[in-house]
Amino acid sequence: QVQLVESGGGLVQTGGSLRLSCAASGRTFSNYGMGWFRQAPGKEREFVAAIRWSNVHYADSVKGRFTISRDNAKNTEYLQMNSLKLEDTAVYYCGAVLYGSPRYYNDYTRELTYEYWGQGTQVTVSS
Repeated sequence: QVQLVESGGGLVQTGGSLRLSCAASGRTFSNYGMGWFRQAPGKEREFVAAIRWSNVHYADSVKGRFTISRDNAKNTEYLQMNSLKLEDTAVYYCGAVLYGSPRYYNDYTRELTYEYWGQGTQVTVSS
């Protein structure tokens, strides 16, 4: 199993920046594709970004503002969020899927693709 712990959330004004981290333990981190999702109050969890090997993917709503990255030596995934908007307010979750597993071949934007999840970190953007 992989254990994931998110951190870095907080309160920020519109236009500000935050960097989220997702620390992994339990298995070889480099063997997993990683993703970020978010869930706003009253809404379904939605895809934000994914990183598979060296390929990165973003939701249209965050493209150009958010950057996903990973440091396999530190077993950590990051989400750099710039130019934050009110609508970015949500709980942010990181997910992991083992490369080559049946789930891995599913759409990386789907929540069900990811087998392991962290507990989430709250991001609140205020005006």
